[in-house]
Amino acid sequence: SGSGSSSGSSSCFSTEKRVGEVSRATKETSISVKVDLDGSGKCIANTGLGFLDHMIQQLSKHGRFDINIECNGDLHIDDHHTTEDCGLALGEAFDQALGARKGIVRFGNAMCPLDEALSRVVVDISSRPHAVVDLQLTREMIGGVSAEMLIHFLESFAQTARVTLHVHNLYGKNNHHKVESSFKALGVA
Repeated sequence: SGSGSSSGSSSCFSTEKRVGEVSRATKETSISVKVDLDGSGKCIANTGLGFLDHMIQQLSKHGRFDINIECNGDLHIDDHHTTEDCGLALGEAFDQALGARKGIVRFGNAMCPLDEALSRVVVDISSRPHAVVDLQLTREMIGGVSAEMLIHFLESFAQTARVTLHVHNLYGKNNHHKVESSFKALGVA
């Protein structure tokens, strides 16, 4: 169990559902997201970007959150709007699910490996959005997602989730592994 689990407070016995649902439509994207913080790690991710889907699945699995995210975006242009708006919508759903933020452990941290890569994530459920993200990426693209947009996804998530987020890849060679170990650590934290 990660550092983010509840510590004997009333939330252990609460019957209140911690679920957030968001629909977001802009000129560029149409997104629906549902998050259940007390799930089992089930995930349906259809963003149109396979690598982004894979990362959201890792967040879901290792955080034991149920996440359902569907996005139709302007991928004929590039990955920017889809990636950013998915981060914003997912963060908003997390914020909604957290509700009044009572009976939770405020701070969480985790270090997770993937083969040769090791990443550390520290989360403060502070209601003060801020993100420091250093993934040490050396490739422009990973799958169909640009490296800069993976960083921006995490920043966008922190903004609307209203959390302080520090994500650092400590070392690694494979860029896929660096990013995946970071998303795994985010879920655990």
